[in-house]
Amino acid sequence: METKDIKILLVDDEPDILEIVSYNLSAEGYQVYTAKNGVEGVAKAKKKNPHLIILDVMMPEMDGIEACEIIRNTSGLENTIITFLTARGEDYSQVAGFDAGADDYITKPIKPKVLVSKVKALLRRLKEDKSDTDEIVKVGNIIINREEYKIINDGNEIILPRKEFELLSLLTSKPNKVFKREVIMDKVWGNEVVVGGRTIDVHIRKLREKIGDDHFKTVKGVGYKFVL
Repeated sequence: METKDIKILLVDDEPDILEIVSYNLSAEGYQVYTAKNGVEGVAKAKKKNPHLIILDVMMPEMDGIEACEIIRNTSGLENTIITFLTARGEDYSQVAGFDAGADDYITKPIKPKVLVSKVKALLRRLKEDKSDTDEIVKVGNIIINREEYKIINDGNEIILPRKEFELLSLLTSKPNKVFKREVIMDKVWGNEVVVGGRTIDVHIRKLREKIGDDHFKTVKGVGYKFVL
C-alpha cells in the first residue's frame, strides 16, 4: 500500500497539536483527517474508515477511552490501528487504554520527527498482516481466520481487537511452548514501539475472559503459554 493511500485520523482538543501533527503527517504523503473531540472523532472514523487513529485521552464531550471502545465495536473498524497520544503517563491510564482496545500508547510532548517514526512503525503492521491473509488455523476447538481477523471458539464467533488477535495467533502457533515476555513484545508490538510493562498482562487477561482462563498459563518470571 502506498503512503498516499493510507488514511490517518487525528483526534485531539488542542488546536496546536492538530495543526503540528497533521502538518508533519501530511508532509509524509498521508491522507490526514482531524477531529476536536471524541464524538466528532467517532463520527469521522465511521465515515472515513482510517487505517490509523491517533486519539487523545482527555477531551470534551467524549474522552478517548470511550471513543476507542465505540470504534472497536463498530463493524469495519475492529482492526483499525489505534494509538493514544496524551500527556497522561500514569499506569492506570495506559491500562484503561489497552482495555478499551488500543494498540499503542504515545506520551506527549513528542518531537514531530519521532512521532512520524512511530506512525511508520505502526503502519508497517499493515504490510506484515498481508503475509498471513489466507491462512486458517485450527487449534483444538479454536479456529483462527487470519484473513478476517476472526476467531471461532466452540462454534461461537469472536471478533478480537488487533493486538489480542496477534497475541493469540502467536501463542497458538506452538501450543504448550512458553513464549518469553521479550519475545511476545517483539513479535506482537515490535522493537520500535514503546509500550508499558503491563501491556502483555492486560491483553492476556482480556483473552482469558473471551477464550477461557484454562487455555493461558503464566510462567512466573518467564512469560506465557497456550495449552489445549
